[in-house]
Amino acid sequence: MKIAVFVSGRGSNLKAILDSPDLKNLIEIVCVVSDKIDCVAFQTAANYKIRTITVGNKDRMISFSELVNVLTELKTDLIVLAGFLKLIPADFISSFKNKIINIHPALLPSFGGKGMYGLNVHKAVFDSSAKVSGATVHFVDASYDTGKIISQSCINISDVNSPEEIAERVLKIEHKLLPEVIKAFAEGKIKTVNNRVIIS
Repeated sequence: MKIAVFVSGRGSNLKAILDSPDLKNLIEIVCVVSDKIDCVAFQTAANYKIRTITVGNKDRMISFSELVNVLTELKTDLIVLAGFLKLIPADFISSFKNKIINIHPALLPSFGGKGMYGLNVHKAVFDSSAKVSGATVHFVDASYDTGKIISQSCINISDVNSPEEIAERVLKIEHKLLPEVIKAFAEGKIKTVNNRVIIS
């Protein structure tokens, strides 16, 4: 299965995908896409000799409509948003219907939406006095964090002292959950039954 991974930051989830023994013979990452020309995760891509692409409206970037053509030419089967912060345009999403997934560092539908990324999420979780948090992998639609939930993993945070502590615990879960979901896609185990996403 051919995958494109979209990132905005250091790319720890990209690294988790690349390092997953379960994905070694199942997937090929055809490109890493970012909205930042100097994206730190591009260094990881370079280490693995993976093509990098920047998307946006500045110099040395391509548009989302051009990106559709590139990903189609690369025969991309699945697009994985792994810490990509830009809202994906509706036209792009319709070109890859049910082929774009995102990992979110909280238990959706709580603590999602515009501006809810990185430490902003964990601060909101901490301030709410929630006793559990976790990570969610979901399909991407035209709004932030509202697509159908594919899989979730949860942890106890009743003893934490800071948002940073939640972030650390949740990241460990993300690194396990995202490769698991990608593996299920590669093996054809993701289905929608009665409007619910099932992993068979």
